[in-house]
Amino acid sequence: MSSQFYNQNATQLAEQYLSADFEKVHAAWLHLLQPLLQKPQCRMLDIGAGAGRDALYLAQHGQDVEVYAVEPAQMLAELGARHTKDYAVHWLEDSLPELERITSKEISFDLILLSAVWMHIPEGQRPRAIRKLANLLKPGGQLVISLRHGQGEVELKERGMYQVCADTLKQLATQVGLQCILCTELQTDELNRADVHWQTVVLRLPDDGSGSFSLIRHVALNDGKSATHKLALMRVLLRIADGHPGAVIRREDNRVILPAGLVALYWCHQYKDLIDYYELYQTPNKSPNMGFMKADGWHLLTHLNATDYRVGNLFVGDDALALHKTLSHAVQNIRNMPCKYITFPNTEQCVFELASQVVRAKDTLFLDFESLCQWGEFSLPEHVWTALNRFACWIEPVLVSEWAKTMASYRGNAIHLEQQPYIFSQALNWLDPKRTTTEVRQRVTDMAEEGDAIHCVWTQRSLQQGFDVDHCMPFSRWPNNDLWNLLPSTPKANNEKRDRLPSNIRLHHAGEHIRHWWQQAWETEQESVLSQRFFAEANLALPGLGVGNRSIDDLFAALLLQRGRLRELQQLQEW
Repeated sequence: MSSQFYNQNATQLAEQYLSADFEKVHAAWLHLLQPLLQKPQCRMLDIGAGAGRDALYLAQHGQDVEVYAVEPAQMLAELGARHTKDYAVHWLEDSLPELERITSKEISFDLILLSAVWMHIPEGQRPRAIRKLANLLKPGGQLVISLRHGQGEVELKERGMYQVCADTLKQLATQVGLQCILCTELQTDELNRADVHWQTVVLRLPDDGSGSFSLIRHVALNDGKSATHKLALMRVLLRIADGHPGAVIRREDNRVILPAGLVALYWCHQYKDLIDYYELYQTPNKSPNMGFMKADGWHLLTHLNATDYRVGNLFVGDDALALHKTLSHAVQNIRNMPCKYITFPNTEQCVFELASQVVRAKDTLFLDFESLCQWGEFSLPEHVWTALNRFACWIEPVLVSEWAKTMASYRGNAIHLEQQPYIFSQALNWLDPKRTTTEVRQRVTDMAEEGDAIHCVWTQRSLQQGFDVDHCMPFSRWPNNDLWNLLPSTPKANNEKRDRLPSNIRLHHAGEHIRHWWQQAWETEQESVLSQRFFAEANLALPGLGVGNRSIDDLFAALLLQRGRLRELQQLQEW
């Protein structure tokens, strides 16, 4: 799209756009919009929002609607922001096909509107654009695209327009799993331009996704398994997608790029207790040893447990040297085993790619985003990442069940099957919630002994007479034990909240007290190591934060986004 033309003519174009009535312009699909406007906690995205006519209508007429407006022309966007300033419209300077800023927020939409935008996208970029848009839709979400027919030569050149075709658009949509639910005939132009006609295409993302479920199901249930490698990698990626939306290095060519070191860390995390504590075989072979278990790495760390392998932890001395080598061995094993043998159905094309780098072992290793990038880059298809991100709570039980059955089928595990038939599922628990809760409890106790006044973040009552540590985002639905997610609470408030998700209103009311607790407990010079860990955990776990973020306010804004994601994906009961 030629932003220069739209910036130079912003005032004139804004006046022109605002002169057209929304309901007349979009009359063909208005019947599909009305149910969405009544939907609770509905999120809508207006791409190419111009002067804000459509964004304003959506914000004005929705009962509980959050509107995001994307406009690449800065001058137009400024006029649009002024036009919508009294309503909940979030403006972003972004553009197709990248949509980097809106994608980095890791949120999805009930409605995406492209009004008079598609003709600005070159034909060669349209497949990528439609895939990007499909990945931003919620299951059942609708994508509305208006097509302009009748571009003159001057407009084609000055305004960066290209020819459009509804049939071609529908074919592209089918390839990414979208269904066409409406395609209108050509309609006259509301601005009375005789040579311009419009056509509306409405696409929907089915609730079963865009084909990713069939691939994940194939790997989990049908794909051949000489060991548990494939299930392990799928679960690692699911846990990262669900728990670390901030781990994405970048997105390119419809793929998501992650730190290879993070994939390796989670690989070691989930195998650690299975092998060292429960002594469960992970292959049908008689040897319990796997390819990444080496004498100079894995076998020097038997004194550790799975929860030591987590973002934000610091290793020094021999442990750091051994963990460096363990992660390097894990990267090699992941690249040579599951990455090599997980392919798209009926093809030899690998689904996952790992470009590894040699890392020299050092006697200090702090597990944060920067250090985990040293081992190279791991990439996966964006649509697979999206499916894992949105449907983790439904996919993980399938992976865990199949993994347990696979281990039970191995000869080396026969004795466990006879004596402890439930050990396989028990051993696959991802985290021990007690460990970090105890750590935070000790922090509260130490602060109280130093004379600091500690209050419940929910009720603001003093905690001198006893306290609980509450998972702000409920652990049973989103297993996260990061420092930012653990908050001091009265036992009564914690008991009332239980496994419910704090409502948007309650979280806003508690915002000042949560931020104060974070600053009081973790953002202090005396606790610099804990402060580093606090931000390292949060920046990976919460959406939209930069790697080097040190802002408590930005962290809380990201917490609100994560609350919204969990609410819409899991339909959790609110408190």
